[in-house]
Amino acid sequence: MKRTTTLLAACAGSFLLGAFINAPDDPKKPLSAAMVEVASTVFGLEFTPAERDSMLDNLNNARTNYDALRKIDLPNDVAPALYFNPLPAGFTMPTGPSSFKASAASAVTLPANRDELAFYTVGQLGALIRTKQISSLELTQFFLNRLKTNDPKLHCVITLTEELALSQAKRADAELKAGKYRGPLHGIPYGAKDLLAKKGYKTTWGAAPYKDQTLDLDATVVRKLEDAGAVLCAKMTLGALAMGDVWFGGMTRNPWNAEAGSSGSSAGSASGVSAGLLPFAIGTETLGSIVSPSTVCGTTGLRPTFGRVSRHGAMALSWSMDKIGPITRSVEDCALVFNAIYGPDGNDPTVMAAPFRYAPLASLKGIRVGYVKKAFESNYPNRANDSLTLQTLRKLGAELVPFDLPTSVPAGRISFLLTVEAAASFDELTRSGRDDLMVRQGKNAWPNAFRSARFVPAVEYIQANRARTKLINEMAAQLKNAKVDVYVSPAYAGGNLTLTNLTGHPCVVLPNGFTSQKLPTSITFMGQLFEEGKVLAVAKAYQDATDWHKKHPIL
Repeated sequence: MKRTTTLLAACAGSFLLGAFINAPDDPKKPLSAAMVEVASTVFGLEFTPAERDSMLDNLNNARTNYDALRKIDLPNDVAPALYFNPLPAGFTMPTGPSSFKASAASAVTLPANRDELAFYTVGQLGALIRTKQISSLELTQFFLNRLKTNDPKLHCVITLTEELALSQAKRADAELKAGKYRGPLHGIPYGAKDLLAKKGYKTTWGAAPYKDQTLDLDATVVRKLEDAGAVLCAKMTLGALAMGDVWFGGMTRNPWNAEAGSSGSSAGSASGVSAGLLPFAIGTETLGSIVSPSTVCGTTGLRPTFGRVSRHGAMALSWSMDKIGPITRSVEDCALVFNAIYGPDGNDPTVMAAPFRYAPLASLKGIRVGYVKKAFESNYPNRANDSLTLQTLRKLGAELVPFDLPTSVPAGRISFLLTVEAAASFDELTRSGRDDLMVRQGKNAWPNAFRSARFVPAVEYIQANRARTKLINEMAAQLKNAKVDVYVSPAYAGGNLTLTNLTGHPCVVLPNGFTSQKLPTSITFMGQLFEEGKVLAVAKAYQDATDWHKKHPIL
């Protein structure tokens, strides 16, 4: 049943809707000055009776425009004509060629116990395939079997793409036999968060209203991975419409504690990799959806710079904040996967051309690594493990430099930008009433958030974006003044997560210990825009000095 709403106030001609209330008598009835008075209190504004009366013609005309706009078909893949640009004033884009140098390969042999393959890295599995110690078909069947065996407990898979996976694996083997080698992902199985489209398979977005949806295209990330020789084995769960870990099939579980959720929204991607059901998976992040599940599941994740990876064929939640990245077992695995998926495709106009340069560091001596001093010194749950991380970095020779995040723009106060854009993305869902089909219906769930976002005035949305510009420029100044390209931050404490998702900076999250309940904790390495290579290299040096990423849950 469609919802009937009446406009109370909005900026004439704005592209965002203003406030609405029910109008049980006649939804087409002209607006009154009394209705405008009520609406203005929602916005925290006060107008005189004469001013309210003067607005009526504009507001009634605006409502007519909105009614006309709602008749235009605007599917989720139609982006606004306003594109977010994370570049601060005076920023110089990196130029020159890309370069990629993996770690020196050590001899990899097929284990006597094949079950050990479940926790081999992408690099190790790639070596086994390249040296023909195992075929892609054998490896694919191995991981398909693990998915089938363990998904009933973890609920991390929405759709097995078994037929596709077997055909891709056979192709990879045939190509290798013919002397065609596509690179380190050749024949490697993986999973894709089910907001990425793949022809011939459902793309459900984890939400009941879309559980039978099919999209007749391949997401750019899926296509690029196929070009690199990777084998798609499953569409992984996500919290409905990219929030949390609850989807239409239940709650995705944490392999370290199957009674708990795996966080979200890249819930299935992190759970599956953590449990050894896949060597890597693709996740997305808008406001923590790679960092959070990677933290609780003990995986390593890369959230690239905004504008690094094409979102063509991906569900849009927030056009100015959505980012796509890999979830893996190790930092270098993130580098291997990112090397295959970054760069423009001609379909996502926000993607910028910039080189990706990666090479492992022999040492951290002479490397200035910032640390968010106020965050590390605050009282938060995982402080002890994070302090040990700083000690390890010092032992590795890094020069630790106190670093302060900008404070003049409270990031949390402008994060409603995400909800407003999400409400526009799913405008039809709200107006049709089909949001009632969503599993979660609480105050903090999407249906209520979408409805509430309609009361955000267009002017306030624009003002928040202007404040965001100020935040971006101040963040650039902080990095420049500290003379650091890489800094570390607690995963959650100190506000870094929200701030950098708004500014678009890249992040590597990796395990750095366990809680007293024997659940993983994490630390994040941050870097300058488009400098994923530097962040990955420093993060790898730290990870190589620890063994937290080598710990695995027992299913």
